[in-house]
Amino acid sequence: MKKIVYLCAFAVSACLMSMMPGDEVVTKQGGETIVNTKPITKSIRGYKYTTPVEIHIKGNKIAKVVALPTKETPEYFNQAKNVLKKYSGKDIQKAKTLKVDAVSGATMSSEALIKNVQEGLKYYEEHR
Repeated sequence: MKKIVYLCAFAVSACLMSMMPGDEVVTKQGGETIVNTKPITKSIRGYKYTTPVEIHIKGNKIAKVVALPTKETPEYFNQAKNVLKKYSGKDIQKAKTLKVDAVSGATMSSEALIKNVQEGLKYYEEHR
């Protein structure tokens, strides 16, 4: 009897796990392709924590890049997020080689954001 209960519990948990949203890297939504760098850039850190982004691509151009939640110090991270604006409107090829300067005072976080964008675009090119 215990064996059956354990098997049922395992089956139910497996079903629930398969219904939970995963950390998909590339998704489509409303005519845009969205690249989520969270699953592929776990080793890229700002001052203390990871700095994942979502890259919104429409018609081979970057519509916008959005910083995902992080535990970085908000005061500095908000400054660092300014580097993401440089990518808006750029086509993928130009964005991959775009030279973006880090934000003074938030250098580590802004460099991590830049690396996240670069890795996200690289992933997009390899998996689209």
